[in-house]
Amino acid sequence: MTSKASPADTAFSTLPLSPATLANLTTLGYTAMTPIQAASLPPALLGKDIIAQAKTGSGKTAAFGLPLLTKLNPRWFAVQALVLCPTRELADQVTTEIRRLARAEDNIKVVTLCGGVPLRGQTASLAHGAHIVVGTPGRIMDHLERGHLTLEGLNTLVLDEADRMLDMGFFDDIVTVAKQCPTTRQTLLFSATYPEGIAKLSAQFMRDPLTVKVDAQHSGNQIEQRWYEVQEHERLHAVSQLLMHFRPASTLAFCNTKAQCRDLVDVLHAQGISALALFGELEQRERDQVLVRFANKSCSVLVATDVAARGLDIASLAAVINVDVTPDAEVHIHRIGRTGRAGESGLALNLASLDEMGSVGKIEVQQGAETVWHPLAELTPTGSGPLVAPMVTLHIQGGRKEKIRPGDVLGALTADLGYTREQVGKINVNEWSTYVAVDRDIAQQVASRLNAGRIKGKAVKVRVLED
Repeated sequence: MTSKASPADTAFSTLPLSPATLANLTTLGYTAMTPIQAASLPPALLGKDIIAQAKTGSGKTAAFGLPLLTKLNPRWFAVQALVLCPTRELADQVTTEIRRLARAEDNIKVVTLCGGVPLRGQTASLAHGAHIVVGTPGRIMDHLERGHLTLEGLNTLVLDEADRMLDMGFFDDIVTVAKQCPTTRQTLLFSATYPEGIAKLSAQFMRDPLTVKVDAQHSGNQIEQRWYEVQEHERLHAVSQLLMHFRPASTLAFCNTKAQCRDLVDVLHAQGISALALFGELEQRERDQVLVRFANKSCSVLVATDVAARGLDIASLAAVINVDVTPDAEVHIHRIGRTGRAGESGLALNLASLDEMGSVGKIEVQQGAETVWHPLAELTPTGSGPLVAPMVTLHIQGGRKEKIRPGDVLGALTADLGYTREQVGKINVNEWSTYVAVDRDIAQQVASRLNAGRIKGKAVKVRVLED
């Protein structure tokens, strides 16, 4: 059975939610349901299993967060909901959003279980009791096998970005986890695309699921898409031509292989363009640093493979460059849909060789439109100098474990050292580390002064993160 979102009343007050939850949604700025919420929330709140087609940025966390919260008993300290995510970044985003949605309830405990951090702290968190667990399949399996996590009390299982988890080889892990959940639970599956593995998953452990599809939230006219034919030997140089011509403030460049990612970053660095690579083999700490630097404007270009970019939700992305054409037309739609969000215009720039024209044809069919080709010769440098990011990131040793908060860092830079608020960018405090973006021209000076000074009365070690 398939449900289409209708343009009916999209007020949250039409849903069977408590007055406290409705008041909290208003406080959080949830004015009206997004299409995916309007289509999936009514049946999900009735306890139906759901397969929903939804991309990052469509409001899907609330679409599964509200149903799992309504069934929760805060006074019973057992894991009652489990959300499986493909990456640690997505798990962190989901945890943050569920905590915001849960503010109307008494002391709901949400625990994140992902790789890249020690098991010990996670085990202690579980021992103190958790209502909701959000995590990646591998680490969830780890805790289940060790007996730290039990799912007998589970009433909601959520698979977020299920297609990405399948791409990353998690099919068997998902099935294993699902088999340890009570058969009476509700299952909510969210996926941007529909590979055949989704049907296999749902057939194995979903009960008469309702399929919910909504029109893509990115209207084509928000994204200007341009195609350039290249020969293989000129492909990487063509990327720097695109960057120097359009000069986007932030660009996500997709390559089909890790080797291509590395080669492109080397080419861009040689031309003075600030770029970082993101691919599957990076350690979690390196991955965290790359993402922080891109999000806080310390890096102009993020070069990534599809698998590495899973679960990333980057706000205000000016451009997407497809360095290689993906053979999967749905993946192409997903890639370019990361720009042109929230009413902003976006730029999708695509490079294709003669060998890739078959894949281009599939994309034309998927989009229902012919591609518009432009000559490389029209790309001429604009502006002055290379594309350099306006900010630089400082890494401060110490984070939440040392009770450091963003306000402490901002106070040290403005009140103690006399810098202006405008010279300081985003501040990210992790468990063991803190990252702060500052204007490029003062970065070295700020690092020296912080190393000689104090944050929260304590001496700190600070270093500049350079390409």
